[in-house]
Amino acid sequence: MEHLFVLSGCSGGGKSTLLAALSVRGFRTVPEPGRRVLRAGGPAPWEDLPGFLRACLALSVEDHAQAQAMTGPVIFDRSAVDALSGLAALGEPVPDPGLRYAGTVFLAPPWPELFERDAERRHGFDAALSEYGRLLGAFPAAGYEIDILPKGTVAARVAWIEARIEAHIKARIGRPGGT
Repeated sequence: MEHLFVLSGCSGGGKSTLLAALSVRGFRTVPEPGRRVLRAGGPAPWEDLPGFLRACLALSVEDHAQAQAMTGPVIFDRSAVDALSGLAALGEPVPDPGLRYAGTVFLAPPWPELFERDAERRHGFDAALSEYGRLLGAFPAAGYEIDILPKGTVAARVAWIEARIEAHIKARIGRPGGT
């Protein structure tokens, strides 16, 4: 699954904006499960956090299955690891869906100037910081390397991600059995 990349990190760190810009640049992208769960009338995290996380996990599993057949890089706004780490933090059972993504995850750091609450993001910046801290541990624990996304313009961040993906693909091609 070396063509499946994850863009995760702090809520309000600019992930969705970057995903939209990457899509314009021709990348296949997968939108954040959490917002899709809410827009579909699923459980809300402020009412049923475990149910919300399980719904996000189910969408992540579906997204992963669909993306496996796609050619070229696919970039996910969050992943199954995000939902699983949330369930673990709540002390809920954590299933192993057996999903793998590219070995490096792009993590958007806290950026207070970008953070905004909205109808779907009701939590404050302190909760976003806590989530970010949890993800800093969850991805390495799941076997991934973290590459912290630098702050900057959308164009600069997109160029940074493109360069990292290109380097990843070139490294993959150079390995025995790589394609």
